[in-house]
Amino acid sequence: MSNPPGTRTIKRCAVVGGGIIGIAVARELASKLPGAQVTVYEKEDRLAAHQTGHNSGVVHAGLYYEPGGLKARLCRRGVELLQEFCATKDLPYEACGKLVIAQTPEESKRLDTIFARATANGVPGVRMLRAGQIPEVEPNAVGLSALHSPETAIVDYAAITEALADDVRASGGTIRLGQEVTSLEQQGRGVVVSTQDGREHYDLVVACAGLQSDRLAKAAGEPATPRIVPFFGQYFLLGHEARDQVRGLIYPVPDPKHPFLGVHLTKRIDGEMMLGPNAFISFGRESYAWKDVKVRDILNYALFPGFWNFARQNVPSAVREFQTVVSKQKFIREAVRFVPSLEGASIIPGTRGVRAQAMNGDGSLVDDFVIARRRDAVLVRNAPSPGATSSMAIAEYIVEQALQD
Repeated sequence: MSNPPGTRTIKRCAVVGGGIIGIAVARELASKLPGAQVTVYEKEDRLAAHQTGHNSGVVHAGLYYEPGGLKARLCRRGVELLQEFCATKDLPYEACGKLVIAQTPEESKRLDTIFARATANGVPGVRMLRAGQIPEVEPNAVGLSALHSPETAIVDYAAITEALADDVRASGGTIRLGQEVTSLEQQGRGVVVSTQDGREHYDLVVACAGLQSDRLAKAAGEPATPRIVPFFGQYFLLGHEARDQVRGLIYPVPDPKHPFLGVHLTKRIDGEMMLGPNAFISFGRESYAWKDVKVRDILNYALFPGFWNFARQNVPSAVREFQTVVSKQKFIREAVRFVPSLEGASIIPGTRGVRAQAMNGDGSLVDDFVIARRRDAVLVRNAPSPGATSSMAIAEYIVEQALQD
């Protein structure tokens, strides 16, 4: 096996996690290290079982992120790679466009700042709209002003993950389902990966464990923080009589006083129209129903001082989000502010996801991607939105860094 010039010799490498980032990393390793043995460990019986398979399917264009930051750079590169991959694999990719709508003068000022960021990030076609121009893009939408991103797209991330996995297998890689990694142990050279079936040595290990990323990092000897605190997000689907009221994506202007984005309208690749999500503390890291309570996960954040610091700082946000949790009417009212014709529309429960929110000890949320290097292990400790959009670019970034001596 020949490694690229200037890189270390790697014959065996492992990836922990079968979400889109983990599988993208495995594919990139197989591409950059022809002849190397690449093994993926996934604790579930299928790929994309958690965040990848429960998200909105949006390919984010890079509107909000600090210019020059890792999020902004990897998001824009990720869009290019994702679009090219979907075209090559004949996977659906629909540039349905997105409106971020301001309803107040204060929101309009914040929208101007977002427009400046989007322009600096090179988001294609982005423009500001006056109130009278909004119906040209979304005939039923209203607002004081809006930012239009015509290239924001939607995809099926689970299908993309499976297509990436096909490439891994075609390159000679192995994907082990139902294999939970319990620890990573750095040796003099290389890392020992432990599962219920035994221990194996690899020259390089990349952990992309999502909702379990902090636990695996701690098991590898890394600090316990940032800690993953799970927040669930519930989506509803508009009734078929109302879903044609919206053509693409409609988002509110983010409020810096609230940590999460708020209810928005999102077209899905199958034509359904989603309403949501809200964001509220979850009773488990992988709990997709109210009755699915994980005591270990609850104790993990209940005994974490950072969580209570966060809670004290965000009481108004918690109240707002709880209202949308307990009331479907409140949920639909949030949407009616942007599309009045949705008044009285029927909605049914849709998918529910759990967000791996990384949190510092002081209660502050970790906003950017966090990728830690520990000798022969790379640990993805935080990959929030636009993590799925950026997945193939994150893979490039990780592998390039990991292969250096």
